[in-house]
Amino acid sequence: MEYVIEMNNIRKEFPGIVANDNITLQVKQGEIHALLGENGAGKSTLMNVLFGLYQPEKGEIKVRGKKVEVTDPNVANDLGIGMVHQHFMLVQTFTVTENIILGSEPVNKGTIDHRKAVKDVADISDRYGLKVDPNAKIEDISVGMQQRVEILKTLYRGANILIFDEPTAALTPQEIKELIQIMKNLINEGKSIILITHKLKEIMQVCDRCTVIRRGKGIGTVDVADSTENSLAEMMVGREVSFEVEKEAAKPKDNVLSIKDLHVEDARGIGVVNGLNLNVKAGEIIGVAGVDGNGQTELIEAITGLRQAKSGTINVSGKDITAFKPRKVTEAGVGHIPQDRHKHGLVLEFTVGENILLQTYYQKPYTKNGVLNYPKMYEKARELIEEYDVRTPNEKTMARSLSGGNQQKAIIAREVDRSPDLLIAAQPTRGLDVGAIEFIHRKLIEERDKGRAVLLVSLELDEVLNVSDRIAVIYEGEIVEIVNAKETDEKELGLLMAGGKKEAGEPK
Repeated sequence: MEYVIEMNNIRKEFPGIVANDNITLQVKQGEIHALLGENGAGKSTLMNVLFGLYQPEKGEIKVRGKKVEVTDPNVANDLGIGMVHQHFMLVQTFTVTENIILGSEPVNKGTIDHRKAVKDVADISDRYGLKVDPNAKIEDISVGMQQRVEILKTLYRGANILIFDEPTAALTPQEIKELIQIMKNLINEGKSIILITHKLKEIMQVCDRCTVIRRGKGIGTVDVADSTENSLAEMMVGREVSFEVEKEAAKPKDNVLSIKDLHVEDARGIGVVNGLNLNVKAGEIIGVAGVDGNGQTELIEAITGLRQAKSGTINVSGKDITAFKPRKVTEAGVGHIPQDRHKHGLVLEFTVGENILLQTYYQKPYTKNGVLNYPKMYEKARELIEEYDVRTPNEKTMARSLSGGNQQKAIIAREVDRSPDLLIAAQPTRGLDVGAIEFIHRKLIEERDKGRAVLLVSLELDEVLNVSDRIAVIYEGEIVEIVNAKETDEKELGLLMAGGKKEAGEPK
């Protein structure tokens, strides 16, 4: 059978690591083919080889049966291969159209034909149901819309084979639904899609076949129709994975976090947290559920000292921390797993070891007489790398070169190791595979069982339902209802998140 893409026995090495060890991938015309694997399994590396960003040490690539040398992304574009990267490659201050035509500008009499470009972008957008405004600035549109711009960029260049790298990692549930429809529209137009992911639910919904790789090796290709989420998870991590979060009933004690009548404004000076009240006790996990943009980000920033509250009070373990700077907040016993690991969680140009010590590097034994004690720092980092299974060649590797899931594990190692009184976990499993999610959920529950207070803020409703003891629903910057996780479901939470009211005595 002739495949639209064949990658045969691909081997790609980096210093100290074999990222792809003799992997074969064969994609049929008109299918959505999932590439499934844990964080750091080698999925993105394999696709970067196909897109010409990396050159393999061994193996061959065929496009429509013909052997090709993909020496750089321009060659990939000429072969009809387009890639939608996990971290978008967009110029924030440019418009949608300017980003899409960059490097492929239509020229008329020696100048860029802007009118034609806008029309072409609008036509492609309409044809595939992307609904993108060609004149909007990138900095003014949502993450979901920015992703559509990336898709448009590949279609504008005539791509017939599209690679989507973790496309739903940063999207809201509604945006994910819309993206799945867009992918179906693309297939109906004769395109073929390779979907890099570790979200099993999405594979079951949208993919035809699935190739699994584990620690750089190809495990096999299966028909999705003949598979289950559990069988795919087992192929991916090499053992049975539990989707249920096992935990004893909470034994809450005194309040650790007390927020009273909190008001916070966003960067434009608009009130986004409006008189919010919330208590989190020692020994419980409170989940905050809400549609994105209802004040969750600003609430976390106010608690952690990243944004000044307008009014109201925030108390941790009886101490008023409302006006504290971030380091003072940390020293008052607050741990913070931030929702944007690149912007607020890591210094990407520092080593993994330096990042793991970011909260404590200035304390003994890591600093003596104002000088960093690197041997001690790296000794501690090695312990945590092992305990938290951070997959890195060593502690001196740059944080930038780790996969997203391993970057997240490094942050969690840093924050949880200090065992703070209050642990704030914002989108802690965004973009992670089932094995890593299971590990992180277990860590949150361990902290709870040690008598710590945990505030979990997540857009994943099943995560909030599974991990939390109580769920606080946020709507327009206020907590509108607090429900017991055991006594609610997605339907009721969805109603409350949309501003509806819980009906008294309504049967579950």
